[in-house]
Amino acid sequence: MKISLDWIKEFADLTAPDQEVADRLTMAGLEIEGMEQTHGDTLLEVNVTPNRPDCLSILGVAREAAAAFGLPVRLPDTAIREKLPPSDVAVEILDPGLCGRYTGRLISGVRITATPDWIKRRLESCGIRSLDNNVVDITNYVLLEMGHPLHAFDADRLAGKRIRVGRAGKEMTVRTLDAAERKVPAESLLIWDGGSPVAIAGIMGGEGSSVTSGTVNVFLESAYFEPFSIRRTSKALGLRSESSYRFERGTDIEFLVTALDRASLLIRQTGGGTIHEMVDAYPEKYEPPPVEVTFERINTLLGATLGSGEIVKILGRIGLRIEEKGDRIIVTPPAFRRDIRIAEDVIEEVARLYGYGNIPVRIPRAPLSDGVPNRRLEAVGRAGEAMRKSGFTEVINYSFMNTADLDMLGISANDERRKHIEVKNPLRQEDGHMRTTLLPALVNNLTYNASRGMRDVRLYEIAKVYIDESGRLPREALRLGGILFRENVPALWKEEGDPFFIVKGGLEALCEEFRLKDVSYVPSSEPFLHPGKAADIHVQDRRIGYLGEMGPAVTETLAIKTGKPQIIVFELDLDALFSLMPERCTYEPFPRYPAVDRDIAVIMDESIPAAELIRHMKEHDPSIIETVELFDVYKGKHVPEGKKSLAFRIVYRSRERTLTDTEVEGIHAGLVASVLKKTGGALRAS
Repeated sequence: MKISLDWIKEFADLTAPDQEVADRLTMAGLEIEGMEQTHGDTLLEVNVTPNRPDCLSILGVAREAAAAFGLPVRLPDTAIREKLPPSDVAVEILDPGLCGRYTGRLISGVRITATPDWIKRRLESCGIRSLDNNVVDITNYVLLEMGHPLHAFDADRLAGKRIRVGRAGKEMTVRTLDAAERKVPAESLLIWDGGSPVAIAGIMGGEGSSVTSGTVNVFLESAYFEPFSIRRTSKALGLRSESSYRFERGTDIEFLVTALDRASLLIRQTGGGTIHEMVDAYPEKYEPPPVEVTFERINTLLGATLGSGEIVKILGRIGLRIEEKGDRIIVTPPAFRRDIRIAEDVIEEVARLYGYGNIPVRIPRAPLSDGVPNRRLEAVGRAGEAMRKSGFTEVINYSFMNTADLDMLGISANDERRKHIEVKNPLRQEDGHMRTTLLPALVNNLTYNASRGMRDVRLYEIAKVYIDESGRLPREALRLGGILFRENVPALWKEEGDPFFIVKGGLEALCEEFRLKDVSYVPSSEPFLHPGKAADIHVQDRRIGYLGEMGPAVTETLAIKTGKPQIIVFELDLDALFSLMPERCTYEPFPRYPAVDRDIAVIMDESIPAAELIRHMKEHDPSIIETVELFDVYKGKHVPEGKKSLAFRIVYRSRERTLTDTEVEGIHAGLVASVLKKTGGALRAS
């Protein structure tokens, strides 16, 4: 954007050399990319960042230059002091969500004349072609000077002497000032008279109401349009103008009256006429949001030692309203500085006006860690390593899910996994909620791999789930989920064993990695698992997860092309698991005394879990019984219907002496009697 330095000096008494002005502006954030001399004036090529639309004008750059040199800003006199006749043009905003304010003045009895040379010269030096029409050129002049776009209508060509601001409502064709027929989308904001559109709001006027050499009465518009609306329409039409360039970045909803009055006075000065009262449709007055920041925060972030008075003085130079409250200030930005929203924005203003070069250089402080590893982070790494040792591959999925997956899994309405958080801007409509379980994503990973010919899939994921507890933030829980699928196909080497027990072995290895005690498995009631092939995992009587084969009803929906796919899934609550692991690892010497082992096979009801029996046997005499291990499960011949045979190996050892056979036999006999009493079973003959 080209800016005239002589024009800037009408707003601020700059006496510094041109190069110094350019340097100061650059260091304040307005990069001066070039300078050139023309007609005794210096033109600055200014690069304005998107967050500073207030600098897209002579006045905006003058404010920055004045602030950089500590000078006041002088505005031209725009006061209209005489009594004005009422306007006969009415204004109505039909869509206040897209048009926050619409003002206008009727100027009657105007002469359309050639544009004065001084206006032409300034327009052309800043890159805008003069149309040699005093009214049209003045609207462009004020746009450059004040930064606010204006539009002039021939008031006698406005049907019904009305201006209405509203959406198109449907796709329609508007003929614009450049004589082009443009198809305007339904959501676009238009300016209408009493019957039809007369302009595309904020972008370009319509041909039917334009100011011509025969115009006598002019209605001058100055409005505020929402940036997103102008940007959307401009992009849809492939049409950009000086007006749309500013409107789509944001204009000043308060200062637009000053721009309107400035243009009205210039029109009267060059073409005569009578200025009428302003019509002003302003549905909801703009209230700038205050920003609170402490002096300590400012100095800490900048690494400076500025006094409170100096900070207040710096911020006052750019028109911020400051209220001091002890160790802090409340900053209220003007309407043209909507980019100041948070404390860091205020601190940035202090930094650039104080001067980045004036902030002392210090070596950054980088405190060293005490070398103590993060226990939780270390535990997460160990959990992943344990799964990889068991042959699983890690996957990383998005934290979103489709609630239809919960329906597929048969999860009930009162399950906490139904307490999900809705995503306001989902990547896909199907993934519109934060996930409450890892299982759906793992199932999708499996079907993706299986459909591409993978016959042995073992995947795990460690990630958070999000449970809505009707608070400000959801509860975040760390989970370990996994899935195994292995198709029975001919192979030179074949891994033996049921997939369920392969996964169970991996989870037992995980529990051993964390030295968890009292790990047990009890029948699970998860609705998506196969009845009789599922278990809840308990550690010290606390449920930490589940393990099981996917139920037939769910498996059939996955469209895996194999005879009878056997899919094993699990999910563990790592937060619970980590809380149960011991604080420190204690090592013990190898036992000095020999062990004695005995076997026992008991026929009992199928409903009695082996884990319950193992716990009972360990508690019989914990000082002597070292381990209890299940090594055989049998159902069939010689075992009655509804019964099962479980065989255990019990290892006896004393830490104080060598056990005799007589002692072991006595203890073992007591153990057998206790087991038979608890189970109501009988010893199985060998």
